[in-house]
Amino acid sequence: MRIDVDKVLRERLPKHYRRIPRFVIHWLERTICQDRLNTILEKMAGKNSVDAATAALDEMGITIDATGLDRLPDGRYMFVSNHPLGGLDGLALISLLGNRYDHRIKFLVNDLLMAVEPLRGVFLPVNKFGSQSRAAATQIDEALSSDAQFITFPAGLCSRMQPDGTIADLTWQKAAVVHAANYQRDIVPVYFDARNSKFFYRFAKWRKRLGIKFNVELIFLPKEMLKQSGSTLHAIIGEPIPWTSLDTRAPKKQAALLRDIVYQMKPTNP
Repeated sequence: MRIDVDKVLRERLPKHYRRIPRFVIHWLERTICQDRLNTILEKMAGKNSVDAATAALDEMGITIDATGLDRLPDGRYMFVSNHPLGGLDGLALISLLGNRYDHRIKFLVNDLLMAVEPLRGVFLPVNKFGSQSRAAATQIDEALSSDAQFITFPAGLCSRMQPDGTIADLTWQKAAVVHAANYQRDIVPVYFDARNSKFFYRFAKWRKRLGIKFNVELIFLPKEMLKQSGSTLHAIIGEPIPWTSLDTRAPKKQAALLRDIVYQMKPTNP
């Protein structure tokens, strides 16, 4: 698998391709760091999903410092995490939890990410822009019924700048609560202590102010990911929350409470 912006535009926009200036195509290639991403994909090729994620992290020189994972008893869990980075935190969870649980993990993701072939083995696609197919719904049901650990970012989108200037997730969706209760999975909260650049958050803020609904800032996420090269990602794994304690009568409120629990795990600076 290789990323080829020129080829994608030529195949997806055949009627308009000839009118796209070459400098625009080159700008897109540079902005998404096409060459560097292809190098990483080459390192992931031919490996199972967990090993592919680990190989990608190794190629970027990224290590994971996780606390609390060794304290978890055996069980069928739903790991719910904040989503500060928009991709790199997902790779980290696949590597961290996949190696902890003998590769028996499944990750609920935007169906667009199914294009990342090396990670398809752990991905469960969700259609964010239309109805969910029966096959995809069945796949999710089978995963939730299995003994595999289940991972999700309840916010869906990566964190954004809040009105008070802090960086945090948007509203958490209720699906995690409903799934945990229906399939009798205790919830494990995860807090990632990380963030993207100020530019990313400010760009997203101004895009919203200008009334542009499409999340244009997503185009910068590959570069944001590569900026983390050589760093250590810090993750905190919390105590399991029994599925029997979840308020399924008010799942939206319960999802908001779970979000609060995750952010209460944020370490305080000395």
